[in-house]
Amino acid sequence: MFSRSKPDIVRSYFAAYRSKDRQVVEDLLTDDFTFTSPYDDAIDKAAYLERCWPNSERIRTNVIEKVFTESAEAFVRYKCVTNDGKEFRNTEFWTFDGDRIREIAVYFGATYRDGAFVKTP
Repeated sequence: MFSRSKPDIVRSYFAAYRSKDRQVVEDLLTDDFTFTSPYDDAIDKAAYLERCWPNSERIRTNVIEKVFTESAEAFVRYKCVTNDGKEFRNTEFWTFDGDRIREIAVYFGATYRDGAFVKTP
C-alpha cells in the first residue's frame, strides 16, 4: 500500500476546501478525529463537519505558507481570503494516524483587509 507524505496529506486537505469537496475531507479524517479552536473544545468528526465545513463557502482561497512535520505530527501556517476580501492567517497543529488526520488544534491569527491590519473588537 502506498503511503503519502504528511505534507501531501495537508495539501490534499486544503485543496479539498478550495474545491469544496467535503468527501475528500471526510475521507482524510479518522473516525475518532477531534478538532479544537478558541470556539471548539475537542469536538468530534460529526460536529466538526457540521460546524466548520460550512465555512468553506465563505473562503475564496487558502494558501499554505509553511508545513513542518516530524513523525506523525505537523504544524501548518496558512492564509485565507474570504469572499468579502478579508485575509487572515492561522496556525494549526495536526496529529496523524497513518495517512489520515486524527486531530487538529487551530490557533487564530490577525485579520487584514487590502493588506492592512484590521483590529478585532
